[in-house]
Amino acid sequence: MKRLILTPYCIGLGLGLTALATNATADEAGALYTMDNAAGANNVLVFERHANGALSAAGSVPTGGAGTGAAQGLPSQGSVLLSHDGGWLFVCNAGSGEISVFAVSPHRLRLTDKVSSGGQMPLSLGLRGNLLYVLNAGGLVGDKDNITAFVLANGTLRPLHHSTRALSADNTGPAQVSFTADGDAVVVTERATSLIDTFLVGDDGLASVGKSFTSAGTTPFGFDVGKHDRVFVSEAQGGAANASSASSYQISEDGDLTVISGAVRTEQTAACWLITSQDGRFVYTANAGSGSISGFRVGHHGTLELLDADGQTGVTGPNTHPTDMVQSCDGRFLYSLNNGNGTISAFRAMPDGSLQSLTGLTGLPITSAGLAGR
Repeated sequence: MKRLILTPYCIGLGLGLTALATNATADEAGALYTMDNAAGANNVLVFERHANGALSAAGSVPTGGAGTGAAQGLPSQGSVLLSHDGGWLFVCNAGSGEISVFAVSPHRLRLTDKVSSGGQMPLSLGLRGNLLYVLNAGGLVGDKDNITAFVLANGTLRPLHHSTRALSADNTGPAQVSFTADGDAVVVTERATSLIDTFLVGDDGLASVGKSFTSAGTTPFGFDVGKHDRVFVSEAQGGAANASSASSYQISEDGDLTVISGAVRTEQTAACWLITSQDGRFVYTANAGSGSISGFRVGHHGTLELLDADGQTGVTGPNTHPTDMVQSCDGRFLYSLNNGNGTISAFRAMPDGSLQSLTGLTGLPITSAGLAGR
């Protein structure tokens, strides 16, 4: 199978159930998406992002599936995923074991498909071109953890036969799946085992048998892939107070991981989610236990250096439980979903990596999970 490679670009979406009036040009405005993860009927929540970084609610769209209804969302990163070209949105229905696909247009989201996830309790999604890998946390519900692949064609997901691969054990507490930048490998973090798995991906889209590597810090959680196929991982360190950390790795052509910077402390608690900045110069962790965001400077060789001595590059507030993050495609704004109090925090991302707090958004369900957008 030849994988279609999509080119990232910045788009202004201004989405909702109906057309939204906006005078912003394509590189000024955009949209964010999360899901309410409701147990009865899961819904995508849509927010317009204005040119000044402000957010406004723009409606909700049913996924056709069910969430878990759990407070503080899902124990994962990447349960809502926007394609690089902004044309497709993918959502995990963790309660019903399904993936929903939406076509994105300037006026609405349109549900185009809903399929079984290839396991139980899908928590995270990784996309490269038209190849989608799903991370299923079946071990949490008496089944087995796995990754399973699908091919996107005209808005529908076709299961890739014989693509299911087991993780290191039946119940590993898996947190995230994602591709390397070149698409030649898939990476998975396992919270309960403190392992990081790598799977080489062939031209037919099928993953090899996985390799497992001991994480530099315990409880590896969210991660992102930066330049030169360097992998940056957050580590909750079992939730110990002010002990969480982040590590950087180099992944080889054979799928082997080599530590660059190991377990660099955030000085904060429960760093569970991580993203790299659009320009690749900085890494940010969302510290669920501290209500804060820690920034790291990425060195020329992929090393990590904490931006602020106390680890508080941004503050979301007590009991906010910041989780998934996203940065606008022009790099000017960073947002975090806070499902401790049902808010989204907004920050202006400065050239030196610092974050200036902006007015965010309130009124979200505390079950909300996942954050994607432009």
